Amino acid sequence: MAPRKYEQRRRAEAAGETRRRILDAVYDRIGEAPSEPVSIDHIARQACVARPTVYLVFGSRAGLFDAVGADLLDRGGFARVLESAYASDARDSLRRGIRGVVEMYAAHRDVLRVLTSMALLDAAAVGGAVQRMEEGRSCGMTGLAQRLADQGLLLPEVSKGQAADLLWLLTSFDSFDLLYTGKARPADSVALTLITTAERTLCRGADGDAPEKNGGTDAARP
Repeated sequence: MAPRKYEQRRRAEAAGETRRRILDAVYDRIGEAPSEPVSIDHIARQACVARPTVYLVFGSRAGLFDAVGADLLDRGGFARVLESAYASDARDSLRRGIRGVVEMYAAHRDVLRVLTSMALLDAAAVGGAVQRMEEGRSCGMTGLAQRLADQGLLLPEVSKGQAADLLWLLTSFDSFDLLYTGKARPADSVALTLITTAERTLCRGADGDAPEKNGGTDAARP
């Protein structure tokens, strides 16, 4: 390898390592003190970099939190969660999608709580990270509602719009956290509760009737 290309690669690797250390420092700080404001000075010290380096890498405090949100979506597999909403069987999509969202929320609960709270109090502080996640989730649930309707799985009295609204509600972080943190329910139990609620409220039974006629057994096997 030519010396110039080797040096370029090493600089890129070093920059990537610095970026990773800073992001990890944010995660660590939120985990240590989720109720306290995140200080750039503290993050810089924890990442072993100078304060100006944080701004050099991310541009601003908002840019840092935007990068944290994007990194969180990538690490949490949010794209895969949305993809599950487009499996060939819409009922299976519903189950897999809700379970995937719950698993992602549970794995990164403290960071998500801080980001969602910050988004309500100061949207500029977290950039567009939370907004992008919510827009992606909204599109995914609207698409899932459409596919449930196309496959004849919605109850006659449930419109596509109503289905999309309920799926949006059930897959929200707040719905998850009310059970996971508020009621101290394990993630598997939260997923089953949300899946069962969605199926019994929106979907016909496996035989095409209302779910009560088959005892709701499908919902118990997400």
